[in-house]
Amino acid sequence: MVTMVANDNWLEFTVRYIVDYRRRRSTKNQIFTRVLEAVDASSNRVRLTSATFEVVSLPAFDVSLNGQAGTVESRYVPEF
Repeated sequence: MVTMVANDNWLEFTVRYIVDYRRRRSTKNQIFTRVLEAVDASSNRVRLTSATFEVVSLPAFDVSLNGQAGTVESRYVPEF
C-alpha cells in the first residue's frame, strides 16, 4: 500500500509491505533501488531535490531597549 501526503514544500510517500522479517532490509533496498531507477528513467519528469539551510552565526546588530541603544553580538548556541 502506498499513501501520499502533500505538505507545504514536498510530497511524502509511505510504503507499507508485508515481508518475512528476515528479508526486511533486502526488500527495502530492492524497493528503494527500483524507485530510484524509475525516477532516473522518467526523462526528468520526476526529479529528487533537497535543500537544507543551517544558520550558524549572525552579524552584530543594534538594539534599543527603553531608549538605551547598544550592540548585541550574535553567537551560535548548539541545541542538545
